[in-house]
Amino acid sequence: MTICGVVLAAGAGTRFGGPKALARTAAGEPWLALAVGTLRAAGCEPVVVVLGAGADEAEPLVPAGAVVVRVADGRRELSASVRLGLEAAGVSGAVAALLVPVDVPELPASACRRMMRDADADTLRQAVYRGRPGHPVLIGRAHVPRVAGALTGDRGAGAYLRAHGAERVECADLWHGRDRDTSD
Repeated sequence: MTICGVVLAAGAGTRFGGPKALARTAAGEPWLALAVGTLRAAGCEPVVVVLGAGADEAEPLVPAGAVVVRVADGRRELSASVRLGLEAAGVSGAVAALLVPVDVPELPASACRRMMRDADADTLRQAVYRGRPGHPVLIGRAHVPRVAGALTGDRGAGAYLRAHGAERVECADLWHGRDRDTSD
């Protein structure tokens, strides 16, 4: 069973003050490197990084061996990023894609492994934190065409996950589940 890890890092980061693909920890470690490392530690292969805003500056921050795909200029809404990541996962032949936004630098590999457990092409899962939806999200290969077709504008796969009864996987015992929307 191969699961492709997908790092969504194409956004402009308006609330953040710039592209989150360029963000670093206080110690100077790129969030991109952390995300790729977490997905690899969880067992994802390959790992795809979707870049958009700040792509020229961000690409050198992507660890060697990760596949970089770029959202076309003018197509920076979230739906375009998710669609491109799912397409890349499909090309890899993986049974499923595990989607992680770049703005969760504290996400532990243990949460990813929990999401991946016994996954197959029909699996559809969303991590929840004390019942609140979060990341990662796992989309089995059988769902990819329908998820891609349902994506619009600056929205991710949430509506599809709700409409199709995605399994909610509680991960609050592993991590707080919060993303970073501001640089504070």
